[in-house]
Amino acid sequence: MTARSRCCAVGIGSGNVPTVAGQATPAIALLARQRVTHQLHTYEVDADTPNYGAAVADVLGIAQERVFKTLVTEVDGSLTVAVVPVTGDVDLKALAGAVGGKRAAIADRGVAEKTTGYVRGGISPLGQRKRLPTVLDESANEHETVYVSAGRRGLQVELDPADLIRLTDAVTARIAG
Repeated sequence: MTARSRCCAVGIGSGNVPTVAGQATPAIALLARQRVTHQLHTYEVDADTPNYGAAVADVLGIAQERVFKTLVTEVDGSLTVAVVPVTGDVDLKALAGAVGGKRAAIADRGVAEKTTGYVRGGISPLGQRKRLPTVLDESANEHETVYVSAGRRGLQVELDPADLIRLTDAVTARIAG
């Protein structure tokens, strides 16, 4: 496994869109437009690594509970985003209940990519092509900052969970299983 990381601080700038290696993502652009204090972290982890999210946390040298994965799901036929710690999976029954639904399932990969504008492994809850209802596991509020995908593989964004909730209009609930 290749494992390497580096970090670049990004604050509430002058409105310029910060980039890493010259590649801004819609998530990064949203954070810049909204003047949200955040920090970008690049890393290298082989895409085929088992428990990829845990490996990302290890490479970045942070607690795995602070790294959250973004999963596109279908609740009663409607797409919904679930954001849960990489230490577990989404509890689909709890997710459905959090949005007033009865049944949830992981969405088809192609549908998730087309709807969000991101590719698997780089789907961010921020700056999606189509804004979807979002549920963030309530454990995010236990941390001063959390890490989510910044919109491409090899790039995480660290931000205050309150900013993540505000920018995605997320509800919080215990949805990690």
